[in-house]
Amino acid sequence: MSIFTEQQAKAILDKVIALSKADECTATLAGSINGNIRFALNNISTSGIVSDASLAVEVAFGKRVGTASINEFDDAALERVVRRAEDLARLAPENPEFIPAIGKQEYRPTPTFSESTGAIDPAFRAKVAADSILPCRQAGVIAAGFLEDGHGFTATANSKGNFGYQRTSNFDYTCTVRTENGRGSGWVGRNLKDAADFKADQDVRIAMRKATESAEAKALEPGKYTVILEPAAAAGLISFMMRFFDARTADEGRSFLSKKGGGNKLGEQVYDPRVSLHADPWHPEAPVLPWDESGMPREKVAIIENGKIASLDYSRFWAQKQGKTANARPGNLLMSGGDKSTADLVRGTQKGILVTRTWYIRMVDPQTVLLTGLTRDGTFYIENGQIKHPVKNFRFNESPVIMLNNIDELGKPVRVAGDESSFVMMIPPMRLRDFTFTSLSDAV
Repeated sequence: MSIFTEQQAKAILDKVIALSKADECTATLAGSINGNIRFALNNISTSGIVSDASLAVEVAFGKRVGTASINEFDDAALERVVRRAEDLARLAPENPEFIPAIGKQEYRPTPTFSESTGAIDPAFRAKVAADSILPCRQAGVIAAGFLEDGHGFTATANSKGNFGYQRTSNFDYTCTVRTENGRGSGWVGRNLKDAADFKADQDVRIAMRKATESAEAKALEPGKYTVILEPAAAAGLISFMMRFFDARTADEGRSFLSKKGGGNKLGEQVYDPRVSLHADPWHPEAPVLPWDESGMPREKVAIIENGKIASLDYSRFWAQKQGKTANARPGNLLMSGGDKSTADLVRGTQKGILVTRTWYIRMVDPQTVLLTGLTRDGTFYIENGQIKHPVKNFRFNESPVIMLNNIDELGKPVRVAGDESSFVMMIPPMRLRDFTFTSLSDAV
């Protein structure tokens, strides 16, 4: 069994805490049932279900910390994992940045579980694959995609009386469509809370259209262009930037938010006044756990407000060292925008380039967040409010900090998946001036 009720989870965690002889003990129990289906060349290739649960135990003797994990939950296994963590703690050197376990907290539940997503079964996944493949077969194009869904729980407890329990679910779909000659490529992705909102047979047509319309791409000279970044394209750059909203990194001079002469840029105008981002664990479309990795309760918080830096992430250690108040690390990133779609932004563009997606993004300079990467899966030239023709993909060198100072217009935010930092994001399509393309790419 990999899904435990709140009562079952608490019973296991209470046993773990009682078994520990250390100065303090924190235990986290998590389990999930994840399903997937993969298709390529217009055929299903793999599908499966993974069911798993694990327990992680962290103990401390003074400033010596040890951790151990296990996926068995009988009494003997629980004692084994606690003793292993304690043995490791006794062997560990003292951690000069050790902070004691968090005290008892109150967590306000967040709507992270969707009944429709949690009820997904193999028949649902097969229908998603069929609804993606059949229109492509009929149109003579080739689909490859992946659906991953799941539901589970997370529970945490410590020897200071803290306890939290939360059910979760997840849904992520992507599909790439290619023309038979391989010269055109389109993509669509959906990261949703509720599977009931998903219609594969409708969404796949976005990728199909982009694939067929991008097949005869023309070369444009690299340079600075007005661009429209679709939400998935913008998310890749913005999520990179958010890695630098750590107060310690800024205070130590290792961030674009470091202030010359020392300190950070909290409260300073860094972006266009139209840029506002916040985190809200209770957001109805993009909810996240009500606590972070350290057990700190998450709150609704402004990160960027009207272009000014409104808050930075202060870990418990760094907040204590700097005399500041610690805050939880955000789990989602919600960017304000307008009410226009990507198509609306295209209609309002005299000349520019539409970018479906960015990928292979890498850091060039952390002090300015200068990034390099490539466009892919549908890049188009816009003239007089219309898509005129596809263009070859570009390599770009651009900083999201500069990018968010060159805004023409923001559209309506939609939910997209973040990067490996696991942010859930609501990002608008955006029209930007002077986006820097440095070279061409022959890849589609």
